[in-house]
Amino acid sequence: MKCTQAFLHGPFDLRMTEVELPEIKPNEVLVKVRACGICGSDVEIYEGKSKEGRYDIQPFVPGHEWAGDVVTAGADIKTLKPGDRVTSDCVVACGVCESCKSGLMPSACQNFKEIGFGPDTPGGWGEYLICTEGNLHKFPDDWDYVDGAWVEPFSIGYFSVWGNGGYVDASDYAMIFGCGPVGLCALMTCKMANAVTIMVDPLESRRKLALEYGADYALDPTAPDFREQVKNICPKSLGGPSLICECSGSDAAISELFQIAGHNCRVSLTGHTLGRDIPVEIGWTNWKTLRIKGSGGTDHFMPRTIRFMSQVRKKFDFKKLTTDYYSFNDLQKAVDRACHDKANIVKIMINFD
Repeated sequence: MKCTQAFLHGPFDLRMTEVELPEIKPNEVLVKVRACGICGSDVEIYEGKSKEGRYDIQPFVPGHEWAGDVVTAGADIKTLKPGDRVTSDCVVACGVCESCKSGLMPSACQNFKEIGFGPDTPGGWGEYLICTEGNLHKFPDDWDYVDGAWVEPFSIGYFSVWGNGGYVDASDYAMIFGCGPVGLCALMTCKMANAVTIMVDPLESRRKLALEYGADYALDPTAPDFREQVKNICPKSLGGPSLICECSGSDAAISELFQIAGHNCRVSLTGHTLGRDIPVEIGWTNWKTLRIKGSGGTDHFMPRTIRFMSQVRKKFDFKKLTTDYYSFNDLQKAVDRACHDKANIVKIMINFD
């Protein structure tokens, strides 16, 4: 079967290519892609600013925020059938290596793979893709495909709050660095628990959007009195936020969070900063008894994310977060826009219909 896929050959080198798909194996599923988002990590890879995408090995098909329909299910597939609406995890663990059997995070898998980041795991920037059953997840029939494509980025923001032993409730003063897609998803997660939320972003347009999505406060981290503003918002007994989710991947945010975290603050590092040495005053970890956690992928969280989103969708409009739509044939235009208008874009969605 032939289809068109977009291969990234190197920085700024995206090529539409017609390929012959291999026959699916008994444990695989052929999916028709209907929608796929452009993530900030896709943009950084395209611009040559990130080593996560492995075009150094050979060209690959990006796209890890996708949704589609099952077309064909392999002979051994037990949970899926043609017509099912599905999305997938990004980080795929094998489930059988010693690390997986020890219950470690997917990033510890000895056969670690990421859909849309390497030659052996093509992503959603193509008309069809082939996935194994274990990393596919059905979403409700009353959702559209754009909602389905939002599951993966929402799972990151949701996991930032709740994953790896995290939690939030109405007693929390939750600060979230970054008002991009993941930060806004973390915001919605905190507001579902009625926590007081403090969003932080240098872009005024994104701070305004955060307020529209329920943020109690939206602060500019470059303001000279930023720390004083945080101090005035949080109860004196806490000494600062009780929960911090760093969703921006900003060096300045990483450094600042140690300064403004409250006592016994739960710190979740979610934004990608691998490969950069960032000066921080680590001693505050001791004197504030900070509890710091990270995550590489989300561990068995997608079904829970889909159930949670079903409730979130009743209170928040996901459609407004998708600021731009492009057809698959105009993918190059969409990527160019994502690169050159970052201040005004929340999420670009590629449609295949």
